Amino acid sequence: MSTPRSSPLPPSPSAASAPSTSRTSAEGPDGTGAPTRVVVIEDEPTITRAIADRLAAEGWQVSTALDGPSGVRTVARERPDVVVLDVMLPGFDGLEVCRRIQADVPVPVLMLTARDDETDMLVGLGVGADDYMTKPFSMRELVARLKALLRRVRRAPSPAEEQSATTVLTLGDLVIDRGSRRVTRAGELAHLTPTEYDLLLCLAQTPGTVLTREQLLADVWDWIDATGTRTVDSHVKALRRKLGADLVRTVHGVGYALETPDDADEDAPA
Repeated sequence: MSTPRSSPLPPSPSAASAPSTSRTSAEGPDGTGAPTRVVVIEDEPTITRAIADRLAAEGWQVSTALDGPSGVRTVARERPDVVVLDVMLPGFDGLEVCRRIQADVPVPVLMLTARDDETDMLVGLGVGADDYMTKPFSMRELVARLKALLRRVRRAPSPAEEQSATTVLTLGDLVIDRGSRRVTRAGELAHLTPTEYDLLLCLAQTPGTVLTREQLLADVWDWIDATGTRTVDSHVKALRRKLGADLVRTVHGVGYALETPDDADEDAPA
């Protein structure tokens, strides 16, 4: 018996069978007119169909998979612009899926989790996820977060733009090379996710200045509302884990500031 390329969804009332991919002509994130491609990897068929239908209504090309192994194969085949990935999957879990797809070709990943557990969130960010949502969630917010991820990809500077600017930002022993998007501290390379890098750069452009969570959501995630502040907190914790707890200072009730490494000893983070 041959193995299907990805797990099919249960049939809808209006069709004998539902394809695993919905194709439309909506313009993709690169502005070329190609449709935005998204892969949804979720083992609950009802949730999978609801997400797929909502994203297809946005004009996106949607492919689906119901387990870890088929999810990795689907991403490798479809080369999507963004991935929606559940943490709990049969075969192997979403964390392993994320590790494997990011090791192939990095792609923005939004993870779904049934538990509002900060440890799970930090682990997800550590393996390359860019954002997360806990179940239950609203489809409106899911779409908004995916569009924010795609806007960040689209607004990334071109190589020519990077070369025309000062590409290396040095703050004490912290070095941010904007041309290569590489970050080192005390000569050690830090492996940051795209969102972690963008958050660090946002803070580093005005060192010592306190930025509110709302400002960071707007500047890094392109969210114009004030929801999702825990996302900022979790990404800051991930930065501290990778670059040192002394680097980002918490101002309680306000937000965060990047301390220059030479001065950060005086201000331990909360």
